[in-house]
Amino acid sequence: MHKSNQKVGNMQNHQKYKPQANALANKIILVTGAGDGIGREAALNYAKYGATVILLGRTVAKLEAVYDDIVAAGGAEPAIIPLDMKGATENHYRDMAATIVDQFGRLDGLLHNASMLGILSPFGHVDLPTWNDVMHVNVTAQFMMTKALLPALLNSNAASVIFTSSGVGRKGRAHWGPYAVSKFATEGMAQVLADEYEGTNLRVNVINPGATRTKMRSRAYPAEDVNLLKTPADLMPTYLYLMADDSQPVTGASLNAQ
Repeated sequence: MHKSNQKVGNMQNHQKYKPQANALANKIILVTGAGDGIGREAALNYAKYGATVILLGRTVAKLEAVYDDIVAAGGAEPAIIPLDMKGATENHYRDMAATIVDQFGRLDGLLHNASMLGILSPFGHVDLPTWNDVMHVNVTAQFMMTKALLPALLNSNAASVIFTSSGVGRKGRAHWGPYAVSKFATEGMAQVLADEYEGTNLRVNVINPGATRTKMRSRAYPAEDVNLLKTPADLMPTYLYLMADDSQPVTGASLNAQ
């Protein structure tokens, strides 16, 4: 999704980014899928570097565990939003946005991490309910959420929205049908937003985490040796870079976290 190969080439050091201790001080950052995997690790790291994190996910117990870990580490008290993106409506997102503005006045960061894998199968075997569910969670819900949160993001002096893509969202791969198509759409949605808000206080970028030791990855590749994979913690330099003010000039980029 980059505007030129040179632009991405100039940002290769994001994988080795080392933020200052207060890099995210006073920032309000919403993380979706915050109960597990990359979302959990990102929430912990954003809090470590000073942010107040809003934890969004389906399972309250998992969000509460992340909440406890952040508080135990001395981080700012997080907020919890239990929400199933598969069933949430536009009104849910509008109400959520209104609550965030009422409580915090603004939103400085939004990490779209939650995704649904669906079923890996030949294209001709994909059933419509699976297709619709994957598209809804990975594309439509993210559209509704981002749209609702735009006023809160524009209240920030320097807001960052990060979408999560995949290698199969750049080059389609057999049997990855709905998931791959949804990630192509994610890249496109981020490009549209980045172009619309270029020159403003809102920047929009995409991260491709790559092969990572997560539950979603294990469902896709059950026979894989997980010890050969990067952990979510290994990817955090890129996630921190795009959320910190050091990346303010960067928008419309699609970065590899490894």
